[in-house]
Amino acid sequence: MSGPGSEWLDDEAGPIVRSYALTRGRARPATAEAFDMITIVATAARPRSGSPGIGPEHLDILEMCLQPQPVAEIAARMRLPLVVIRVLLGDLLHHRLITVTRPRQESPLSKERLLREVLHGLQAL
Repeated sequence: MSGPGSEWLDDEAGPIVRSYALTRGRARPATAEAFDMITIVATAARPRSGSPGIGPEHLDILEMCLQPQPVAEIAARMRLPLVVIRVLLGDLLHHRLITVTRPRQESPLSKERLLREVLHGLQAL
């Protein structure tokens, strides 16, 4: 492919946009929130038209999260690196457009009990 602007297009992949362009050079979310891969994200509200800082990728995430989705699934479906998705989710959380449900922490005792059960099961083999 040749002509003006052809350096921004890959025949197989389509338009090429660098990750840092999507995040405006940011590598961390705007909020202090950490987004684990198994954190569940759901759309809480729709942005007003022309909301500053909300781009098409943000809107795609909001559409996808009408049904709650884990962060890893969002990254996979958007075909974007996890670090980029975390920054975009931080923007959405800052604008209060998403809700976040984190996995509950397991107590050390429940982990120990699980490991004991696995050990007993292996010994029984």
